[in-house]
Amino acid sequence: MAKTVTGLSIFERYLTVWVLLCIAGGIFLGKTAPNVATALNDLSVHQVSIPIAVCLFFMMYPIMVKIDFSQVLKSAKTPKPVLLTLFINWAIKPFTMFAISYFFLGYLFKDFLPGTEILANGEEVELWRSYIAGTILLGIAPCTAMVLMWSYLSKGNDGLTLVMVAINSLVMLFLYGPLGGLLLGVNSMPVPWQTMFLSVSIYVALPLVAGYFSRKWIIRYKGMGWFKNQFLHRLTPVSITALLLTLILLFSFKGEVIINNPLTILWIAIPLFIQTIFIFSIGYFLFSRWLKLSYHDAAPVAMIGASNHFEVAIATAVILFGLSSGAALATVVGVLIEVPLMLMLVLLCKRTCYLFDECHLDHQECGGNTQK
Repeated sequence: MAKTVTGLSIFERYLTVWVLLCIAGGIFLGKTAPNVATALNDLSVHQVSIPIAVCLFFMMYPIMVKIDFSQVLKSAKTPKPVLLTLFINWAIKPFTMFAISYFFLGYLFKDFLPGTEILANGEEVELWRSYIAGTILLGIAPCTAMVLMWSYLSKGNDGLTLVMVAINSLVMLFLYGPLGGLLLGVNSMPVPWQTMFLSVSIYVALPLVAGYFSRKWIIRYKGMGWFKNQFLHRLTPVSITALLLTLILLFSFKGEVIINNPLTILWIAIPLFIQTIFIFSIGYFLFSRWLKLSYHDAAPVAMIGASNHFEVAIATAVILFGLSSGAALATVVGVLIEVPLMLMLVLLCKRTCYLFDECHLDHQECGGNTQK
């Protein structure tokens, strides 16, 4: 890969540009070749897209294979960041998402969101309520896949991130349904358990197992020097390339919907944007500093709180309310804004690492801002 004068690759230095180009390319593909997008989208098992699963595997594997599992065990012995993550994701985030989305979509923007829709169960509801339902499904699904990429890009503690992802995946299986039922105002909410188990297996467990055993095999037969200097060097572009392909696929599936609803997407995006910034800020600038976490722990704590498991949210919205529902559209808007926004937060983390007592980023990695 070509290098810039600062030592960062072209992909890394202009990642936001590549992301925006891929989003535009995906929407263009979905608009101009809808049959291709539909055919790819139909390749799914229990609402889990096989093409996206393949891309996510190659996005996650290079991250997983770099993890030293002895460090994972050490991370598990530091409970503060893990407990903070659980507190933010399950005691704060679902309720602030509901409050913020209800204020904007059910009050401030209500007049801009007229009309009703018939849900998959035949019930007629106001559209703004359906959009709020979609934001709720995003708010109760903490990210358990792409947050590994955000932690990696922000130079966070990969071992700790993996521990937090595993714990949140388990907690989600027990709390996703009850919290969803509570916030959606129904007695019970059917949760796609097979989708959740399969998505966590494909997005996290499979690359984790592959990374663990291939790392052991390569180090045993080739040595640590070859692993670091040869294997990892060749693997560097794989994660980012897979991320970009994932975005093209995701937005090719929903390109028509996005083009046909530009203003509606703007109204939905505003509360989602505010929620993401709010959760990130309290996790990173407030609680992490109050608990005196190191930068390398604070960054993933904030990232996992701010990001969402949009695959599960989209699948749940489709199953509960239908593919063309307002709830499904709201979850897609979550995907639309999340990647550029999370990349912005990654940059913010690196530029503010000096706020924390322990930060091993050099002058170049933290954007030239190493002051205390």
